Amino acid sequence: MSDETLSCQELVELVTEYLEETLPPDARARFEQHLSKCRGCHQYVEQMRVTIRLTGMLTEDALDSRARDTLLDAFRRWKQE
Repeated sequence: MSDETLSCQELVELVTEYLEETLPPDARARFEQHLSKCRGCHQYVEQMRVTIRLTGMLTEDALDSRARDTLLDAFRRWKQE
């Protein structure tokens, strides 16, 4: 990562570390500087926060068996790639 401001692509690549609060302070400052100036990225990060919050509320019992099987199959294929 350069000392310049982040590009939108770089922000997307770092969003997980940002939300998990594992970005080093200098990278976090650059991330937040970009967010303050880029409405699209700000909305993207907010959507990620909402997605994480909502999916964290799901339980196995809340899914019908077909949805559960589809998700499990997707994760199995992803781990094999």
